[in-house]
Amino acid sequence: MKIEVHKSVKIEIICIIFISIVLSLNLMRWLEIRNYHQTILRVRSRREESLKNMEKVMDGIKTMDTFQTKIDHEHLLTLRDLQKSIKISDVSASYILHAYMEKALEATKKFNCITDFLPECQTRLSELQDEPKGPLYGIPISIKENINCKGHDSTCGLRKFINKPIDEDCVIVQVLKIQGAIPFVKTNVPQTLFSYECSNPIYGQTINPLNPKRTPGGSSGGEAALIAAGGSILGIGTDVGGSIRLPAAFCGICGFKPTANRLSKKGLSVNSTGQRTVESSVGPLARDVDSLAYCMKALLCEDMFELDPTVPPLPFNDMIYSDTKPMKIGYFESDGYWIPSPSIKRAVLETAQLLKDAGHTSPRVVAGIKATGGIGSVKELWKHHIAAMAYRDEYVNAWKRQNIEVLLCPSLGPAFNIGYAGELSVASSYMVIFNLLNFPAGVVPVTHVTEEDEKELMNYTGFLNDIWDKTFKKAVAGGVDLPLAVQCVALPWQDELCLCFMKEVERLVNLKKIT
Repeated sequence: MKIEVHKSVKIEIICIIFISIVLSLNLMRWLEIRNYHQTILRVRSRREESLKNMEKVMDGIKTMDTFQTKIDHEHLLTLRDLQKSIKISDVSASYILHAYMEKALEATKKFNCITDFLPECQTRLSELQDEPKGPLYGIPISIKENINCKGHDSTCGLRKFINKPIDEDCVIVQVLKIQGAIPFVKTNVPQTLFSYECSNPIYGQTINPLNPKRTPGGSSGGEAALIAAGGSILGIGTDVGGSIRLPAAFCGICGFKPTANRLSKKGLSVNSTGQRTVESSVGPLARDVDSLAYCMKALLCEDMFELDPTVPPLPFNDMIYSDTKPMKIGYFESDGYWIPSPSIKRAVLETAQLLKDAGHTSPRVVAGIKATGGIGSVKELWKHHIAAMAYRDEYVNAWKRQNIEVLLCPSLGPAFNIGYAGELSVASSYMVIFNLLNFPAGVVPVTHVTEEDEKELMNYTGFLNDIWDKTFKKAVAGGVDLPLAVQCVALPWQDELCLCFMKEVERLVNLKKIT
């Protein structure tokens, strides 16, 4: 028997089905959002428990260590000094670990630097008693969040990597331990690592210890903030477009991006795999250049070459790093692509003059290297590897025509007001170009923003006075007394020469302060 359904009834049934589907989708969405927030809350709760555990471990170390130290750790600015003091038993490794844990906890309560405590540092401390005293013996070291440590997440600020603890330490962490170091915390990063801010939905916003309204930079922002706050003497970060150098500059410390593959990248977590044109590097951050060099020397050892045979077996060359002969230095204050802030321009010119006065040859390279300064978009570079290789050749040829050994140029700065970095990726041309070229590069703080710099900034228009230039002006405004850094660069595989150049800049700046 055929049943006739009235047209209005059909419409009503369709409406009911449609509403049911919408309600189901909304319910699914609501459940997804609720699960997301619950996951984030659990991770944050777990981090709080981790920090409480850090306090307990710290108190335990303090109770066990009755050694009376002769040294105030806050005045130890170099790894060499600290390691020497541990080696000759002026201070115990347990005291140093306790002291930096205390400062790190204090720093993260104020600036939100730490994502995770590594409780195995206590076991590592006990193991050291039966081991030879390597170059990093007893040195507490902080590790960027995406650098894999066994038993801990490397989320890159992404939910999909939560609750996925790593099975094995990455090669760099293994080598650090072999050399006697004690990794003790992991530090915050921006979500995906592709930002010059330092914020993600899991661990929140890290702020600059020098000014709470400023970002510490990214993506190694947690590292830079922790070191600047005194909570770590040495940090390990990664750099794919300024991610070590920019936060170091923003926080007034030193950072070094080696030639890619000079240090092992085996065992790092990344959000985007397969990108090869703009090369990433692993490198150190510290308060002074000599600490960077000391760390590089410790890592460039047979153990790393054996653990990762893809790394060229090139030990650190002390003769090049320690050389004091005058250098042929090229410099520019603008790359023809982005005009730096007046304060950074002044920092470069003043540093160039210091180098010239010290007897170094200082030619301005406006007509050479500056002319090849534009790099186009990263998206286009990924599509055109051959064009990128041709560009590298062009840049190296321009460098050689200038007859220079090293290059002095701007970093980015001063530290941006929070919230602006995501709108100003174009301002990073001074940084990302040396990832594209695969040149070693590092930053050294040289001066601070002055009232005069701030007045000059009022007239800043950039090249076009467009939205980017106007946004940049807002991002750096109000930066009086914030640190300013210059960038030092050398040709590929001349990492020791780059560090030697950085050390000379640092020496001359420090000499100027006391004269």
